[in-house]
Amino acid sequence: METADPTPHARSTDRDTAADGPPRTPPQLSLELLVHGVGGTTAQEMLGDPRVQLITGDDTAACYRRTDDADAEQRPDDYRGEPVREAYCWSNLTSGNGARALWLILVPFMVANLAHWMRPAAPSEHPAQRIYDLLVRILALTLTVLLAAAACEVALDLTAWQCAGTTVCAAGKSWMGFLSPDNSGWWSAPGRRLALASMVPLLVIGFLWGLSRRTWSAYESASPPPRLPGTSRDTPVAERTALSREGFWYGRRLVARLRAAHTTAGVLTVAAVLLAAAKADGDGGHPVLAVTSRALTALVIVLAAATLIVVWRTARSEDAPDVSSDHLVVRALPFASLAVLALTLVHTGWARPGARSRGPLPGADAFGGIAVFQGVLVLALAVTAWVLQRAARDDARTALRGMGGPAVALLACAVGGVLSGGVAQRFADWLDGGATPGQAHAPIPGPPVLLSWQASVIPALLVVVAAVAVLAAVRVVIVRNRVAKDVPGLYDPREQPDAGRTKRIAATIAGAGLTDSAPVLIAATSAVTLVLGAGAVVGAWLTGRAPGRATEGAPPVVHAAAETAESLGSWLMGAGVILLITMGRRAYRDHSARRTIGILWDVGTFWPRAAHPFAPPCYAERAVPDLTWRMATWTERFDGRLVLSGHSQGSVLAAAAVWQLDLVTRSRVALLTYGSPLERLYGRWFPAFFGPPALTGLHREMDDWRNLWRFTDPIGGPIRLTCEGGRRIDQGPLRDPLSFGRTLQNPLPAQILGHGDYQADPVFGTVRAELIARIGPDLPGQRPADESPKGRSAQGSSGKSSG
Repeated sequence: METADPTPHARSTDRDTAADGPPRTPPQLSLELLVHGVGGTTAQEMLGDPRVQLITGDDTAACYRRTDDADAEQRPDDYRGEPVREAYCWSNLTSGNGARALWLILVPFMVANLAHWMRPAAPSEHPAQRIYDLLVRILALTLTVLLAAAACEVALDLTAWQCAGTTVCAAGKSWMGFLSPDNSGWWSAPGRRLALASMVPLLVIGFLWGLSRRTWSAYESASPPPRLPGTSRDTPVAERTALSREGFWYGRRLVARLRAAHTTAGVLTVAAVLLAAAKADGDGGHPVLAVTSRALTALVIVLAAATLIVVWRTARSEDAPDVSSDHLVVRALPFASLAVLALTLVHTGWARPGARSRGPLPGADAFGGIAVFQGVLVLALAVTAWVLQRAARDDARTALRGMGGPAVALLACAVGGVLSGGVAQRFADWLDGGATPGQAHAPIPGPPVLLSWQASVIPALLVVVAAVAVLAAVRVVIVRNRVAKDVPGLYDPREQPDAGRTKRIAATIAGAGLTDSAPVLIAATSAVTLVLGAGAVVGAWLTGRAPGRATEGAPPVVHAAAETAESLGSWLMGAGVILLITMGRRAYRDHSARRTIGILWDVGTFWPRAAHPFAPPCYAERAVPDLTWRMATWTERFDGRLVLSGHSQGSVLAAAAVWQLDLVTRSRVALLTYGSPLERLYGRWFPAFFGPPALTGLHREMDDWRNLWRFTDPIGGPIRLTCEGGRRIDQGPLRDPLSFGRTLQNPLPAQILGHGDYQADPVFGTVRAELIARIGPDLPGQRPADESPKGRSAQGSSGKSSG
């Protein structure tokens, strides 16, 4: 481990006196801090040495150096002209064993949380900002209610109410024998069966609560470093971003409040289902049961209103870390809901002579109500986003013209509906054996009619997605043919052109460009989802029957198409759940799959849990404070300069960490990014935080910034900023592959690198050497007055959009 001089600035003020000469200034040390990207890597690979030593951190995330460099601060003379290299490894924050792939079931929550951060870049004081955030939080709450309702559908309705109450369905299921009314056992009463089955959704909610609390303790509790007193921000207001606020990466209290509210909502959903079932059974001639039913219903309504108030009043506090504790009322909400649920269980399980379970469980229309309410919220969110987009500062490259948040929120609802409906459909099909639930002569009615209608529209949605995919493939072919004409001109004309090689390079460039077409796919999918979803709700409410039975009197072609769509959609809903888990497990086992799926997962989990507490945890709430603490303390202790080198997602973490530094420390840091999605993904989809003004302000306050990119990279891209004097931040596009054919220097065909191995390009070494020479190590690089951090702050904008 490193050791520090008791006086942090001693190295910059002390003088070493030689025996036969004048005093000399000790060399100033420089540090190059490497941050890897998606997929992760080892410290040995990052540093190019099998012998590494942990400098600071733990098994989850830590900084490493070569063993020979562990004590570099004690011998700065050995590092003249070359910085000390240090690697920050954070891959364990997002990876683990295969069981962690089950987190993909939380995708609807993660996507809803993303919608919060996709709001347009309107001024922070705009009143529509609060409305937008509130709508997203309420929408996220409906997803928790939908999950609890789906668990109740499987455990209470399909199992305890329909199957256990039907002799034909319960026959042959030994695990259900004690619930069958034919046995006349204590558990055979419908209310008691429901009370027992309610433990399943309660366990699901408890599992999510425990997972959220455990990850909350590990991720949301990393405090930011204290900033130097007396530092002021000279950045223009238009170029400031919330990422620079001191409390941005400290969401401990916010997640705790939302966790209490969502847990309460889930428990109250179970209680409401039980009360609806008990009301259908009647009071059995007991006046006490009628009174307790009304009293419990009132308690559920009161607690539901309190939950909405908590969600309404829970907004992010980012100016400073919110270390205050929650009100007693907020902390007591989950326990109060559990108490109401316990009373409801007693009320539901009370003996009611003659009670029988017939047909589906009362309250099946709740799924339709949730779907309609979610649709209204999405439309209101779209209107709010449109208002914010009109007030946005810079909307030239904003994805979907500011409609990215509403589109993604709608997809979150759709994915939640597919997962809940898929589980219910497959479970019902398993319970009734060879029959089809809901059809004539089937043992049980099956899941709610709305789920069957939603399943029926999935094939049509997939046809639209397939059509967009075909158009994308055609576009790749067109772009490949156009680019292929220019590929040979990028290389030495003495190299013999190869048609096959040219086609592969051009195809890679064309495929990488599909990333920029993602808004078209999302827009088409969202629009079709909204139309088909509305059609499914209308069809379910008007007919009251599944599509197959609703079209029995129609022409044979229509009836056959409806039955086919219903059956195929039911299987697709179940297959979607299995496919999601399979993809997650493959991503943890296959490195290439990890890179493909990982960028989507890492983008989703980069952002704090601002809307949904059951979303996967935000790794940046640990990684960003780690990097900020390391840079702030190292520059303070050793009075040195620092190059922060980030690849892919590591460049996003690096930029976020630099924003968290105080202005003095920030001016001592140079940034080197490569394969960076800062502008291409984050700037377009999250303009309020990574838009051109925010990136311009970041460069304004730094020592320097260079970015490397390739046309063949499907993730990284240019930053599109130009500095004073016409010097660009971007260095590229880099040539990929490095050589077109076989040469004396490259006798074997060079690999097309795409998103990886930027260090293999000679330009990387040149740019890195320029940055290192600019910051030291013997003396800080002298920059013109108009390029100094203070000079740039005084001049106004240091960059402009160049594309």
